[in-house]
Amino acid sequence: MAADAAEKVTIDHLRRAAYLYVRQSTLRQVVENTTSTDRQYALRQRAVALGWAAEQVIVIDEDLGRSGASAQGRDGFQRLVADVGMGRAGIVLGLEVSRLARNNADWHRLLEICALTQTLILDEDGLYDPCSFNDRLVLGLKGAMSEAELHLLKARLRGGQLAKARRGELAMPLPVGFVHDPAGRVVLDPDQGVQQAVRHLFSTFERTGSARATVKAFADQHLLFPLRVRTGPNRGELGGIPSPTTASCRCCTTPATQARSPMGAAARGAAPTGRPATCCNPARTGSRSSPTRTPAISAGSSSRTTSAA
Repeated sequence: MAADAAEKVTIDHLRRAAYLYVRQSTLRQVVENTTSTDRQYALRQRAVALGWAAEQVIVIDEDLGRSGASAQGRDGFQRLVADVGMGRAGIVLGLEVSRLARNNADWHRLLEICALTQTLILDEDGLYDPCSFNDRLVLGLKGAMSEAELHLLKARLRGGQLAKARRGELAMPLPVGFVHDPAGRVVLDPDQGVQQAVRHLFSTFERTGSARATVKAFADQHLLFPLRVRTGPNRGELGGIPSPTTASCRCCTTPATQARSPMGAAARGAAPTGRPATCCNPARTGSRSSPTRTPAISAGSSSRTTSAA
């Protein structure tokens, strides 16, 4: 490594800054995978060992918690590419190629700019000069493998989800009005206020005949629609949103409510009034999870609103 660096690192490189790019794909990884983040920051010492002063090392970590699948939304990566293009960088450091980009178009664009400005690239495995054919070939292969790895990870996760769905074991987020009991079964939300709000949603839709009019009625009456917090420290707690638009669409596409509510009829293509439905339709996907026994909430009175699917 020392002999290789002596051949590649020149005085011209050392006059320019060293750019260390730090990234994790999700905020959860930032919180839980602290070892990976620490290893990325530790690359500063590699730059110092190659001859850069500590104050010359510029750390770009604005993209922590952002995916590398695209340059869009990654302000840190775009800033890095811009500075390299302006000749401000003598070397770009990243723990591995996948930290910089998991998209071949973004990766090869960076390689091209580095070659034009004679900027070196360093990862955990070694030091590379994009102007060198052999080094550029290795970097190109690493970029291709990084993009392929992302595809394989997605395919593996998707395959697991489909296998669970075929067995009827895939737990999907439930719409407002339903919860999972300790045994994992789908039951009506025990909160009577939630049940009453959903019944009022259905009855309003039955009266007005459209989702838009239903939302307007809720707004005119200054009613909040219930919402269960799904993630974070307040997971499971009950909150409220001023508009039931999203929640009503989720209710429309739930098999239980499609079968037993006027909004379900709209989801199948006809509003209660006979006019074309304005509610959203179920996603047009080629596979569905196996049906489960789900309780339903309809627009009638409390004595006849719950039943077993």
